[in-house]
Amino acid sequence: MAPKGNAKGEKGKPAKGKGNNDDKAKGGKADSKTAGGQSINVRHILCEKHSKKEEALEKLRNGTKFDEVAREFSEDKARQGGSLGWKVRGSMDAEFEKVAYELEPSTTAKPKYVEVKTGFGYHIIMIEGRK
Repeated sequence: MAPKGNAKGEKGKPAKGKGNNDDKAKGGKADSKTAGGQSINVRHILCEKHSKKEEALEKLRNGTKFDEVAREFSEDKARQGGSLGWKVRGSMDAEFEKVAYELEPSTTAKPKYVEVKTGFGYHIIMIEGRK
């Protein structure tokens, strides 16, 4: 899990997974696949070193499944393929949460991911669902 703490985005913004984070009031439908929801089913790959994160990104770019890359490279939750499970707003590191909620849901076979640097290291984040 990515606990709350001091966080800084890598180069100030996500590398991939741009999304619309405008939530509509309860009862109305969201305008975007990324809007709405108070919880997300999230996976991540956590690397302490930038070079290791770059190796993991290269594997993802070459078509390796997200969970397989997480088992090989992640320094956190590797046994579950990087799965952090369902997380509610406010329960994660602020920068991690900000970029995670901007992502569209995707699958481990064809992940849409974003990278961010927090006080814990370099994260590659994907989400599998929202509710």
